Amino acid sequence: HPELWDSTCLVAFLRADDVSFQHAKNTSKAEDNAKQNVSNLGGDGSGMMMGTGGGSSGMMMGGAGAFNIAPKNAAGIKKWFSEAKTTFSGDLVSSPDDDLFDEIERYVEALNVQMKRVSNQAAGLTRKSREVANGLFEFGLAFHQLGQSEGEELGTKLQLMGGTADTLSGMAATRADAELRRLEEPFKDYLKTVHAVKLALGRRHDKRVSYTALLHEIQTREVSLHRARMTPGSEGRAYSTEMSLQRYQAAANVAQEEYAECSQRVLREVDRFKREKAEEMKVVVLDFITLQIEVERAMEKVWGELVPKLEEGGDVQGGVQEQQYQQMQMQPTMANIPPSSSQ
Repeated sequence: HPELWDSTCLVAFLRADDVSFQHAKNTSKAEDNAKQNVSNLGGDGSGMMMGTGGGSSGMMMGGAGAFNIAPKNAAGIKKWFSEAKTTFSGDLVSSPDDDLFDEIERYVEALNVQMKRVSNQAAGLTRKSREVANGLFEFGLAFHQLGQSEGEELGTKLQLMGGTADTLSGMAATRADAELRRLEEPFKDYLKTVHAVKLALGRRHDKRVSYTALLHEIQTREVSLHRARMTPGSEGRAYSTEMSLQRYQAAANVAQEEYAECSQRVLREVDRFKREKAEEMKVVVLDFITLQIEVERAMEKVWGELVPKLEEGGDVQGGVQEQQYQQMQMQPTMANIPPSSSQ
């Protein structure tokens, strides 16, 4: 994957043994706790400010947007509330790519609806193929039983019909399995990929909300700092506010970098998704068409092999039946016996 080939976390997950993997988990957890502690220590005297070390983790505050589970501490509550207020206000920081991302979101939403519809129809097609397989099996069983009850030449031919139906039932079941692998499952995977694209767009929105919330906090503290400097005897408050403002500015710089990095990564991944989806969709459709052609030809061959077997002796049997019919027509009946002269 072009974005993950050098990811240290992925490399550790794929290659580390149990001991190394557990050590990596413990190290990551310790780093997260350290960032959270730094975040809690920074502030304007209330213990609610975000430190510079928490800038990276601060991008995730609020989780999926501003509606994450309630944070565990006061600093997290303040971050969550700030992002929630920013989200509801709708006054988010703008970028040159906003129109492009709006177009991507509309495209993904429409694609998700259409892909769900196609996936449901593919599942229905597979289900109907299984029903056809079961129906042919029951059909063949009925002809077997009918042939056993008839016996002689007719019974033999009826049983041939039943055997052919059994063969076609197995072919239909094989086709249903192939449709599952070649059509239904690929479209389920496409749905998962579309969902992943939506998650990526949501992550980019989270970064945008976090960055905007920090900018709002900076504006608020700039106003507070100006007021503190204009108020006599508030030198201590002004110093504390200035330190807080510097920490927020540092965090905002980190947030801006992460927001820009996330935006570019999402654009690259969406572009790659469109290219690969088009090629893979073409392969899936052609594979499905080839499957249908092969199965239909095989079924036609099975039916064609049955016809000569059923026609064997058909002319002789038909001639005998015709002679019997003519003899029955020549025999007098009560309706066509001419009246006697005595009457």
